[in-house]
Amino acid sequence: MNVISVDHLVIGAGFAGLCAAIKLDQAGERDFVVIEKGSDVGGTWRDNTYPGAACDVPSQLYSYSFAPNPDWSMSFSPQPEILAYIKRVADESGTLDRFVFDTLVEDATWDDAAQRWTVRTAGNGGGEGTTYSARTVISGAGGLSAPKLPEISGIDSFAGELFHSAEWDHDVDLSGKRVAVIGTGASSIQIVPAIQEKVAHLDVYQRTAPYVIPRNDRRYSRLEKLALQKVPGLQSLYRTGIYWAREGYVPAFTMAPRLALPAQKMALANIRKGIKDPALRAAVTPDYQIGCKRILISNTYYPALAADNCDVVTDPIAEITPTGIVTADGTARDVDVLIIATGFHTTELPIAEKVTGRSGRPLAEKWNESGMSAYKGTAVADFPNLFFIVGPNTGLGHSSMVFMIESQVSYIVDALRTMRAEGHGSVEVTAAAEQAWSADLQRRMKRTVWSSGGCASWYLDKHGNNTTLWPRSTFAFRGETASFDPEVYTVSAVSTTQNPHAGPTQREAVSS
Repeated sequence: MNVISVDHLVIGAGFAGLCAAIKLDQAGERDFVVIEKGSDVGGTWRDNTYPGAACDVPSQLYSYSFAPNPDWSMSFSPQPEILAYIKRVADESGTLDRFVFDTLVEDATWDDAAQRWTVRTAGNGGGEGTTYSARTVISGAGGLSAPKLPEISGIDSFAGELFHSAEWDHDVDLSGKRVAVIGTGASSIQIVPAIQEKVAHLDVYQRTAPYVIPRNDRRYSRLEKLALQKVPGLQSLYRTGIYWAREGYVPAFTMAPRLALPAQKMALANIRKGIKDPALRAAVTPDYQIGCKRILISNTYYPALAADNCDVVTDPIAEITPTGIVTADGTARDVDVLIIATGFHTTELPIAEKVTGRSGRPLAEKWNESGMSAYKGTAVADFPNLFFIVGPNTGLGHSSMVFMIESQVSYIVDALRTMRAEGHGSVEVTAAAEQAWSADLQRRMKRTVWSSGGCASWYLDKHGNNTTLWPRSTFAFRGETASFDPEVYTVSAVSTTQNPHAGPTQREAVSS
């Protein structure tokens, strides 16, 4: 069996995994490998190539603090520019020689005697993989990595073209076709306006109406771009201003939902501006507090819904047939192409199914019983030397996940520095610390609009707990992760037991 021994194995090459690679390298922790299921860096921004794909966080915030990008063309970046940015940072980082693409994790098991993880991989497509023996595993496989298909009777029988928004089939020409989009979330409100004019007819299946406020997007002028490139400190100042403006939204989400009333009025005005028909206006008007579900941004979504060739269907879907969709009222609508825009497995991270801890228990089994939880969104009891980036309760509804990623990576790198300095073979957060952390989060969550706003959202798990979002400011999270806190971890000295799967190190394997 081919076994490669490394200090650190990073899973995923999106924003999180790339950040981890860069910061590990800078910290002198250079014996690492990044494995990625896709064929390149980029993560969700590599995979989501649907028409209209763009970020709903301002461009100046949606980049690493250590790698500013003065070349954004617009205040909200389109997908191709974000992917190009990630690729450029990766190319310039000097770490790509330690990335292995087209590689899937089959399973990861903790070996308590050797104090190492054994991670078996396979080629993306079924080819032979490699087994890694790693001192630590850092998971950057985020919550937007596994598309979720709806559980609708007959979906497998559909004879036309069917694909998820995150797996867009660019070989399918939508021109003159009867198209149905299931879902009205962040992806859908970008897809619908982008395809409405070219299709013969478009049905949008809405279970819950979202709040959609205007997208105050604009193209940067040549002078602005030149100033951002040449004037020292200007881009940092611009980024700081946007950051604090976004942090001003936090109280409306976490403490006083009434503060969001101006945004709610803005969203309702957006409906009135885009739709003239009273019945359609009523159908797309939410019946819950703004912020309970993710607030979306678009200037073109409502006009697309109001077009003559578009229908909004609010009756529940009863079944999908080979030729179309039947709703609960018995109406059958013919469809040539079915686009699924129902999101991702956010409260059931797929990577958890493949990870087995010290006691021999899969992480998915633990989380299935009580819901996802991790100390500081990063560490889980019974899983030594396993660190998550964008783990439970680290998601945001108002600002950039890149900020959260950098915070967690800093915490993890400090943990590794402490382990090396103190001679720790393993660190494992105590169950008491993890439970106290999660209990405090759920206590705080009760007063948020996500829990009290009167909606059902993908933020909530099957237990009714919000295990997805961070219920405080991002600078509070930065403070919580500012330094590793070994006092809440059980630490073990470096094992003298020979690793039974010891093979060449990564560097030795490459040189040979």
